[in-house]
Amino acid sequence: MIIQILSLFPEMFEGPFQSSILKRAQEQKIIEFRLINFRDFTLDKHRMVDDIPYGGGSGMVLKPEPIYRSLQFAKETKPEPKVILLTPQGELFKQHTARQLATEEHLVMICGHYEGFDERIRTFVDLELSIGDFVLTGGELAAMVISDAIVRLLPGVLGSEESAVNDSFTENLLDYPQYTRPVEFADLTVPEILLSGHHAKIEAWRKEQALIRTAARRPDLLEGLNLSEQEKQLLRQTLNLKLNQT
Repeated sequence: MIIQILSLFPEMFEGPFQSSILKRAQEQKIIEFRLINFRDFTLDKHRMVDDIPYGGGSGMVLKPEPIYRSLQFAKETKPEPKVILLTPQGELFKQHTARQLATEEHLVMICGHYEGFDERIRTFVDLELSIGDFVLTGGELAAMVISDAIVRLLPGVLGSEESAVNDSFTENLLDYPQYTRPVEFADLTVPEILLSGHHAKIEAWRKEQALIRTAARRPDLLEGLNLSEQEKQLLRQTLNLKLNQT
């Protein structure tokens, strides 16, 4: 996969993209990142990428021409990319979005800055994404988050293919509780079931714990799940217990 990122601050990516899993994925030739500074595609002597908004108002707005020219440059790399605009107004980025984008061969992400984009820039893109209901200084951090979420899903990136399969949100559930050595720490012990060696019972326990944790912390995620009657009963008992305790 090739991911090209259009940004005014490409130096921001040096740390995250040269560390941990993203670094290894590049070394293994699974992913190639290309950073493009769209200031390099200005034509005036002052290299202006923004201007005051028509109609008045505070802040500066990104001009369409430099972004359009840098995007045309990025599109010279084949295959034809899916172009993503990073904006607070975009569709909320979720795990299923990461899975869909991980099937692409070529992505281009446009990082905004300042007060916003000239509206005509939206006509150049295929998808608008947001990583949450908050405002960042620019789209660079969002591009890093989305890149990481996508790359770890690519075959061969993680040490175990099961790691991505069992992640939180993969089945619209939060992850189950995890434990490692020692068995006892600070008067807290690992649940006996995890020490039993009975894989079927462990798997059932983990599914139950994932359901309980999701119901307690993110009940909104359960709305799209096709739960069995047994799972519904488990959640009813758990939620009633929680309400009685409070």
